Amino acid sequence: MKRLLLILVAVAALAGAGAYWMLWASTGPRQGPHTLIVEEGSSLGKVADQLAGIGAIPGSAQTYRAMARLFGSGDPIQAGEFEIPAGTSGAEVLDILQHGQPVQRLVTVPEGMPSILVYEKLMEQKLLTGSIPVPEEGSILPDSYSFKRGESRAAVLKRMQDAMTKQLDALWAKKGPNSVVNSKREAVILASVVEKETGKPSERPMVAGVYSNRVRIGMKLDADPTVIYPITKGKPLGRRIRRSELQANNGYNTYAMAGLPAGPIANPGRESIAAVLNPAQTKALYFVADGTGGHIFANTLAEHNANVQKWYALRRQRGEM
Repeated sequence: MKRLLLILVAVAALAGAGAYWMLWASTGPRQGPHTLIVEEGSSLGKVADQLAGIGAIPGSAQTYRAMARLFGSGDPIQAGEFEIPAGTSGAEVLDILQHGQPVQRLVTVPEGMPSILVYEKLMEQKLLTGSIPVPEEGSILPDSYSFKRGESRAAVLKRMQDAMTKQLDALWAKKGPNSVVNSKREAVILASVVEKETGKPSERPMVAGVYSNRVRIGMKLDADPTVIYPITKGKPLGRRIRRSELQANNGYNTYAMAGLPAGPIANPGRESIAAVLNPAQTKALYFVADGTGGHIFANTLAEHNANVQKWYALRRQRGEM
């Protein structure tokens, strides 16, 4: 009799386990997809409660915990944001949380983007919270930054600025003897001009070399982007620069004064900062567009004027003049 009772208990246990297994492996709820945010250090019990709360699993949280412990892997659950498609089984849900790729959300700051546009980009991101002021120009390192749904804009901005501080410190330690900048701030200022003057990465050291030569001899930089910055804060001007703007003395216009502008005119990237800290050793003082997206450099004004005439001829040939 006792043996029969034990057999019946074993059969019942197997039947219960079989029912659990069917529930564990079967197609999950048809509603979805569901978004789940798992905090660092969350337990299986807490996550099961979250899953049940959003309707992403079959059965109750208690049932899911029991099934996960009975049939699931003992691997840790990852922190992050996860998307669970409609119909995902309980087994697949656990696998997503343990081994899947959390949702990656990125905000990208391109090299040379002014702070007003970084501000607008962060404020337009609806998954972030809170408000921020327009960041100080030149304080942000251009890069792609991950963020979590519901994270504050201030926290994301701080990561961007901390990254610039760290990168600037590292690059400053490698400053060469040919550099004309005397502080990290001056490095960012000159790098921002270099960044805006060439879109060709290979040219940055050479452009930095030209401007370094001009600073060294007290010659004006004559950089168009420094004229535009006080007018638009770095946004596109959308028209030709006016003569009155070329003559304006506002601390930024390098046509009206020698030396560096009063502050950065954009957020320069790593390569432009590195270029002003170790500029190309060159005698060039001038450069003009060559029609291919790059520039042609000259040591003398006579050479430069000849290059300018070639550029004008090419523009007339293209119907641009």
